[in-house]
Amino acid sequence: MPSYNVFSSSNLHDWQDHGTIVDQTDVPWGKKDGFGMWAPDAIEKNGTYYFYFPDIPLDESGFRRIGVATSKSPAGPFTVNKDYIKGVSGIDPNVFIDDDGQAYLYFGGGEKLYVAKLQPNMVELASEPQEVKGLPSKYKEGPFLFKRNGLYYFTFPHSPSGSEELAYAVGDSPLGPFEYQGMFMQRWRDGIWTNHHSVVEYEDQWYVFYHHHQISQNQHLRSMRADKLFFDNRGHIQMVTPTERGIGTPPASAKLQIDRYSMLSDKGVKVSKVTGNELPANWQVDWVENGAWLNYDRVDFEQGQAQKVIVQAASQTQGGTVEVRLGGPKGEIIALVPVRNTGGWDKWQTFEAPLNTKLTGVNNLSFVFTGAKQGYLFNIDWVSFK
Repeated sequence: MPSYNVFSSSNLHDWQDHGTIVDQTDVPWGKKDGFGMWAPDAIEKNGTYYFYFPDIPLDESGFRRIGVATSKSPAGPFTVNKDYIKGVSGIDPNVFIDDDGQAYLYFGGGEKLYVAKLQPNMVELASEPQEVKGLPSKYKEGPFLFKRNGLYYFTFPHSPSGSEELAYAVGDSPLGPFEYQGMFMQRWRDGIWTNHHSVVEYEDQWYVFYHHHQISQNQHLRSMRADKLFFDNRGHIQMVTPTERGIGTPPASAKLQIDRYSMLSDKGVKVSKVTGNELPANWQVDWVENGAWLNYDRVDFEQGQAQKVIVQAASQTQGGTVEVRLGGPKGEIIALVPVRNTGGWDKWQTFEAPLNTKLTGVNNLSFVFTGAKQGYLFNIDWVSFK
């Protein structure tokens, strides 16, 4: 990586890119063409935002050093400190501030991960780095610590064999020792070796942010993904199943990209990237056969203004019908949208139908595809309610 960008959202569905906050050419102590800026972290203290990042040092004093940039706004502009943090050599910094105001820096990659206390100025060590105890053997990196109900959760990507899974341990102190609990997200099995993450609580809901290479199909070019995180009544992190759907709740009037589904039927439908280099990347629901379905959860119909549903679709055959249902593929039918031949699989047209039910608030939707029993029916780009 040569740089970092900041994105913001107030609804977890619409995201604004605020541009680059730190570029490798901005780092006084780092290589200007190293392309070695790896997993970062950020935290706020007393109105200042501290952004921690690894980079390749000019003085060749280590594989990576940890630098700090500061700003009065999370969107920047950020000013990079003139030197890296002395006494720290490693990757993947994570900073945690406890309830008493003491800050801790976690970092490292390999058989060992490390922790050290930070001075009140947040850019100098207050203690020598020490190994985080109680973790399993084999390769670990990307530490991320958070606190919930008085318990400290030390989470990390772990590679016991093959690619990385997300795992965690718990303890009574931010310094450890920790007791290993196991993994909470399975490793990828589709060509990407790594997975890095962070865990945050926002508006009384916990989320895990992580990454995947679905857009690029290059394991070195990764994009953000996120899903909700839950705990059982004993405080254990429940297994997270990565979804296409993500975490936002869009308004029904938006162009709903239903290819970002919550659940997909076992057969008769696929999701494919639309060819071309357009950004953001566009996807479609395709290879649709009779009886297939997908669920798309959490659509906000607000005060019930929607009167019709619009589907952008394309078909080179006889087309078919999109059944819009509530709650699941066997739920109440609220609209039947006929899709006709448009002259090609990439010849898009909009088709619409009235809603037979007034919807208010947040609803889970299901789209069931029906038509001829043989052959493919149509492709779908997006769905919207007006």
